[in-house]
Amino acid sequence: MSHFSYQAGVLHAEAVALPKIAEEFGTPTYVYSKTALLQNFAAYHDACQGRDALVCYAMKANSNLAIIDLLARQGAGFDIVSGGELLRVIAAGGDPGKTIFSGVGKTVEEMKLALDKGILCFNVESIPELHRLNEVAGSMGKRAPVSLRVNPNVDAKTHPYIATGLKANKFGVAFDDALETYRAAASLPHLDVVGIDCHIGSQLLDDAPLLEALTKLIELIDTLGSEGIHLHHLDIGGGLGVNYGAEGDKPPVLVRDYLGRLFARIDAWRAEKHGGQPIKVIFEPGRSIVADTGVLVTRVEFLKPGEEKNFCIVDAAMNDLMRPTLYQAWMGVQEVAPRAGDKLTYDVVGPVCESGDWLARERALAVEQGDLLAVMTAGAYGMTMASNYNTRGRAAEVIVDGDQVHLVRQRENPADLFALESMLT
Repeated sequence: MSHFSYQAGVLHAEAVALPKIAEEFGTPTYVYSKTALLQNFAAYHDACQGRDALVCYAMKANSNLAIIDLLARQGAGFDIVSGGELLRVIAAGGDPGKTIFSGVGKTVEEMKLALDKGILCFNVESIPELHRLNEVAGSMGKRAPVSLRVNPNVDAKTHPYIATGLKANKFGVAFDDALETYRAAASLPHLDVVGIDCHIGSQLLDDAPLLEALTKLIELIDTLGSEGIHLHHLDIGGGLGVNYGAEGDKPPVLVRDYLGRLFARIDAWRAEKHGGQPIKVIFEPGRSIVADTGVLVTRVEFLKPGEEKNFCIVDAAMNDLMRPTLYQAWMGVQEVAPRAGDKLTYDVVGPVCESGDWLARERALAVEQGDLLAVMTAGAYGMTMASNYNTRGRAAEVIVDGDQVHLVRQRENPADLFALESMLT
């Protein structure tokens, strides 16, 4: 069920009309549904009941403190890719002990911070990173818990920019090199080898590649065990896709169906090879938890007819929502208060000084100057990718809870943007 629906001809977030939010907070504004967020997380949490499993929300999808807080209260762990994200977890009341640190370029300072805060595990992606982490842990008198992110060379069949499991990608340790890398990790005195990690890509509308990757991880775990390297957890990553509404889109994989197939495969393996002894399973979902919880509300500034195209110029831009420009991603666009009459075909574009500044192309809309539009399924990789290009302040963010609206990020103003700058004296 969508928590964005038309009521009396006006698009609402839960029980609140979007024009009311635009009037109070201005535009562009990201609007999130609390109910949708909690239901999406519950789909994972409930499917893991009775198992040794941990759902680590991938913060790169949306790292607003209010969202982290809501998920932490539901028992979520977190998947981070920077020291800054770890500090966000802590600021929002999340548990560092349920936090996984991923990413290919961890600095010494980030490693020290993570070790000091007692994170659950480092997902290590190269031999040089192993040696750096070993040295840092040794200098602090600590042992660092590590898993290796193994690249299984499985084609996720997604956009090249969000595919991460092939040999050509920068992420992870090549599958053919994984055994030797584990041996190296086990030999280092300040590391504890505790797990294995895999993440093959994002926006997957078919779970077959994920299950193929799982099969390869299982084979490697058994090989490692025969050499005395016994792993305590299996991290299968995230990547489940969502329906953005494009014509011909495949329906997304249901979380309960995917987890059911995955757990059945793991249970059969543990029963056959390990006498039924369980292994902790970790997931790193991001998009599938937050994407459909949010919309970007924007106002029509001008309608500009042209010989080849008609342009609907809005006050949101590529700096507010990068996905269309970066990935050529299709985003649904709906009139907040649809008008009667004929529709015209428009490219929906922003005011940024780039030809790549577009939110949607060739959309049939019945709009006039001053109308509101909603860019749908914008809860993931919207605000986290936002920038201040053209000295544009980033949008406000609000969370709707029933008939209540909570401002969870104030809109930036120009003075905020150059407050840290100084002129030569």
